[in-house]
Amino acid sequence: MGLFDFFKGSSQKEALDKGLEKTKESVLKKITRLIAGKSTVDDDVLDNLEEILITSDVGVDTTIRIIERIQDRVARDKFIGTEELQTILREEIMNLLAENDNDISENFLDVHTKPYVIMVVGVNGVGKTTTIGKLAAKFKAAGKKVYLGAADTFRAAAIEQLEVWANRVDVPLIKQQMGSDPASVAFDTLNSAIANDADVVIIDTAGRLHNKVNLMNELTKIKRVMQKLIPEAPHEILLVLDASTGQNAFEQAKQFTKATEVNALALTKLDGTAKGGVVIGISDQFKIPVKYIGVGEGIDDLQFFNKKDFINSLFE
Repeated sequence: MGLFDFFKGSSQKEALDKGLEKTKESVLKKITRLIAGKSTVDDDVLDNLEEILITSDVGVDTTIRIIERIQDRVARDKFIGTEELQTILREEIMNLLAENDNDISENFLDVHTKPYVIMVVGVNGVGKTTTIGKLAAKFKAAGKKVYLGAADTFRAAAIEQLEVWANRVDVPLIKQQMGSDPASVAFDTLNSAIANDADVVIIDTAGRLHNKVNLMNELTKIKRVMQKLIPEAPHEILLVLDASTGQNAFEQAKQFTKATEVNALALTKLDGTAKGGVVIGISDQFKIPVKYIGVGEGIDDLQFFNKKDFINSLFE
């Protein structure tokens, strides 16, 4: 590891620690109160721990799995002191998530398919446009030629916001007028990207869930049109979720995974919420890789999700 890599890693860890402050403070304070005056981990402690995890938006199913693992460990080891509870909880969450072999490393930026097409989906307000901009910046910093496509033509502000990011990152943006056919925008974007030897194409889409049939039809049409130019496109369908919405993020994940073949997740706004446990639940429940987490406002605050770093930061 070079000196630059060391400082890069250090600054990312600091950003992650800072981004998880609210969740960490909430969870650890509750655990501290839970074990006050208790010497061993008993059924009462586990019942209260279950409530702490559920209220931290880990999700009911994932919480039950974690508690069952700790119960098994208590039964096996006979006597476990409450001072060990935090360590055991960290280990069992880590073990649970390790079973979903979906860690992402920065090496994936070395895309072998050209152009590599990413279609970004998610409801309005989750930080979709910001995520696209920050992702474009990551690819560009890795030496990739990036094209953006403004296929969210339903909302005029979406095109304008994406244009701001395209200018900020200094990458080309393909757009049409508000109300244009989104599939047409996607087609034009891929055409330009191919003609100009681009490495990566990121396509924004409309963030509507009120009519799932229309949403599904629109996303299917966009994919079908893109496949006329690149048969395998999109290579990645990235669903952006707002971690601060807690259980609502679970519901959005359910709806979008039904509407289209989501194969990557990004969870934003972790720095503004105590509901960071939602990352654990979504990573466990959907078996879809959480690729990115947003831990701040800065352009570098979209991080690659690493389960080990995340859990360690949460319980340090």
